[in-house]
Amino acid sequence: MLDRDEDLLKAAENWGKAGKGVALATVIETWGSAPRPAGSNLVVNGDGTFLGSVSGGCVEGAVVTEALDVISSGTPRMLEFGVADETAWTVGLSCGGRIRIFVEKVV
Repeated sequence: MLDRDEDLLKAAENWGKAGKGVALATVIETWGSAPRPAGSNLVVNGDGTFLGSVSGGCVEGAVVTEALDVISSGTPRMLEFGVADETAWTVGLSCGGRIRIFVEKVV
């Protein structure tokens, strides 16, 4: 797994050169017990392949789904997951924290 920011950005660049759309998801804010710190990234290509992590695995599926929509539409999205949100338990964020993730198309 690639875990350095430059590796993720290099993968995004390579996917773009191969003609694939790419979205970047970034943890921009956390509250309480959050699985990944602010600044954590995940890149997704139009095929649904992803690298990196914004939640230690607990909300990645939902973020990838949203990222595919962002690639298609070109419209960025702000996502928020937390224990107060009904979707938190559905996607597995049961740690008691909250995270805000910005998803944008980069290629």
